Amino acid sequence: MMESVSEITHIYIHIPFCHRICPYCSFYKHTPGNTDMNGFVDALLAEIRTRSGSHTLRPKTIYFGGGTPTLLSRTHLDRLFAGMRELIDLTALEEWTMEANPRTFKAKKLQLMADAGVTRVSLGVQSWDPAQLDVLGRDHTPAEAEASFQLLRESEIPTANIDLMFAHPGQSLDKWRSDLARTIALHPDHVSTYNLTFEEDTEFFKKFVTGEFDQDPDLDAAYFETMIDTMSAAGFENYEISNHAKPGHRSKHNSAYWSGADFLGIGPGAVSTIARKRWKNLEDTARYIESMKSRRAAETDIENLTDEQFLMERVTLELRTSEGLPLERLAILPNATTRIAAIIDAGHATAADTHLILTRSGKLLADEVAGYLIG
Repeated sequence: MMESVSEITHIYIHIPFCHRICPYCSFYKHTPGNTDMNGFVDALLAEIRTRSGSHTLRPKTIYFGGGTPTLLSRTHLDRLFAGMRELIDLTALEEWTMEANPRTFKAKKLQLMADAGVTRVSLGVQSWDPAQLDVLGRDHTPAEAEASFQLLRESEIPTANIDLMFAHPGQSLDKWRSDLARTIALHPDHVSTYNLTFEEDTEFFKKFVTGEFDQDPDLDAAYFETMIDTMSAAGFENYEISNHAKPGHRSKHNSAYWSGADFLGIGPGAVSTIARKRWKNLEDTARYIESMKSRRAAETDIENLTDEQFLMERVTLELRTSEGLPLERLAILPNATTRIAAIIDAGHATAADTHLILTRSGKLLADEVAGYLIG
């Protein structure tokens, strides 16, 4: 075994399978089809084994994303979890998240996850309105989503998150208020609320280009304002523009990502960034499986982040958080003092000690503010 050169404290594992492909989603995913699931689990473990030869895998956080990680059977999850325990030092683990969709788990699968060490489940509800679920291509009903959430609450997994989307075609402001109210009534520990964006290579984007769907920035702002007021009144902390947590339930994995921590991505389409070296695995599950069999590697699109790329990412992501952007990051930029002052004078941010923190209006213009600071 090669000598370990660094310690990996954040691991992402991508499970690309979905029963149905949502028309808005741009992540690498596909229906299971004829995929050899045993071979897929073998490939994930082979990649983890390879990485353990060059890095110490001692994560503080693990995040299973997708796709739909809970689409894997209990048999395959059990074998994957067992292999991970052999290859990864879990003694420092603080948080283990599994993304899940309704209809993909029952109590026994949740028990398996809890026994393995999963501490957090993120349930992809998106909307509680049947018509909107149909628009979004979801394969569950509101009743099924609520039943799944209740199963989470009855399990030994301590943190439950609900994912919601807003500003999707056909949604009204009243429907959004109703979605938020029904979510809050379930008493989740965390809620993620995402403004729909039209991503390339999706069905929604094609309809946006042809004019069948449109986007109204003023209406988006109204949805956002409603979200902020409603979640705050319910006792949630808006610790990142799209994320709201009850005390003690912030996502540690995502917080590490926003703060610029290194992370290792495992699985087809997964992205890694270690010491400013970034790569993405093959976005082809069959080729990924074969590649892990033959050469124990599946990297593509390898690049070393430039200072400019690194700074732009840090500014964009850190500005989104309640802690804000360290002002020292901007010290190397020409006219930084003038630009910071202009943003503060416009009421889009405040300077609190050593950080620039977006105000309510600034959160609505986060990307524009970041671009102005860098530009």
